Amino acid sequence: MLDTRREVLRLLGKLEFRSSRALLKIAICLALAAVLALLPNYAGLTDAARWTLFILILGAGLWITEAIPSFSVALLIIALEIMILGKPGGVFAKESTDWEMFVQPWASPIMWLFLGGLVLGEAAQVTGLDRLFSRYVLKWFGNTPGAVLLGSMGITFLFSMFMSNTATTAMMMSVIAPIVVSISKEDPFAKALVLGIPVAANVGGMGTIIGSPPNAITAGILSMSHPIDFTRWMLAGIPPALVLFAAAWLYLRMAYSSRLLTVDISGLDIGTRTGAQLPLWKRLLVMPVFVLTVILWMTSTLHHIPTAVISFIPITIFAIAGIITIHEIRHLNWDVLLLLAGGLSLGIAVQSTGLANWLVDQLPTHHMGQVAIAFFLSYVTALLSNFMSNTAAANILVPIGMAVAVGFEPRIVVPMALGASTAMCLPISTPPNAIAFASGRLATRDFLKGGLLMGLLGPAIAALWCLWLFK
Repeated sequence: MLDTRREVLRLLGKLEFRSSRALLKIAICLALAAVLALLPNYAGLTDAARWTLFILILGAGLWITEAIPSFSVALLIIALEIMILGKPGGVFAKESTDWEMFVQPWASPIMWLFLGGLVLGEAAQVTGLDRLFSRYVLKWFGNTPGAVLLGSMGITFLFSMFMSNTATTAMMMSVIAPIVVSISKEDPFAKALVLGIPVAANVGGMGTIIGSPPNAITAGILSMSHPIDFTRWMLAGIPPALVLFAAAWLYLRMAYSSRLLTVDISGLDIGTRTGAQLPLWKRLLVMPVFVLTVILWMTSTLHHIPTAVISFIPITIFAIAGIITIHEIRHLNWDVLLLLAGGLSLGIAVQSTGLANWLVDQLPTHHMGQVAIAFFLSYVTALLSNFMSNTAAANILVPIGMAVAVGFEPRIVVPMALGASTAMCLPISTPPNAIAFASGRLATRDFLKGGLLMGLLGPAIAALWCLWLFK
């Protein structure tokens, strides 16, 4: 009993230490936000914009320090906006219903579009369709090192366009695990294979609106002035993503050159029982619904059905068929949706209070052309995303980019969103990186070298492509 009590006290001590450290971080962020936003007498800054700046700095500080979970920061931002900006007769709101603008993003079309993507990904996982498809296609590529690396990265790239990058990476790491185990630890190809998965997942997420939260945030904010549909985003995101994919594959082949002539892929024949307990008709239903949904998303300009409405097709069919049950609904990444809502709400506050215009006046962009602005903001977004959630980075920077690029917003903010996906210099930069690092096959320097390549090439390629595309 004494040992048990000591163990409990030891665990409680750790908890208390972590709680104290979190409280200290929160206090520092609050003090910093107050000192920077509320104390100085900034010329041209209204009270509403000043309090919005306080909320922005506080949110950025909490996201960077990770004092509390990221989704909690998003909820705190919305709550502060309602309490400070939404109070009638206060610093901003005039009518009793003005506070509703800060919660409206939760029901915005972009949220339903992203939810549809989450449901598609969950259905593929539940039925085992993702693993079955991956194993089949990967065997089709062949067994030479270059072909195995290309196949594993290509499948990851494709899935990450329509599924969570984190879920895609976890799935592919389990698919290639038998191959990795069969490779000697002395052969560098094992590192290339493990590192290729998160790189492909990160750049593949650039390809669609639902591929990465920064894409959805940017599309949501753009919808107020320059709506961008599903196909248009694919035209913006896929070409830069493919260039980065090719560069990553070449880099991994050269930097981790293998001495193997062939790779043992017999382990791919090891089946998975995922989805085996479901009736066959349920497993067969996922593929046509998946394909139909994606096709309708891509052709929305032809049939004029909004992409958010199309999202109800998989949500409804899978729920009625029992493929998505209450367990799967609870398993969805609701924290990501909360982050999206918080980001969109923060964007509304930054724009509507005039803070965005004031911040633009402080930036050295007055004498910069569109090319320079696109490069500057894309690289800033990529740099910041290496040290914090790329979703949080987009939440902070995209509203500012919108104000900088009045009249040519897509040419600036779309590259910013794409640049956020090129941040992968550290194991903590993205969840896919963290999953690959947990395999034990990689060192931090492995991420740094490839991450620098992606971080230097990506924003420039995205900026140049979008400047041409959104003429």
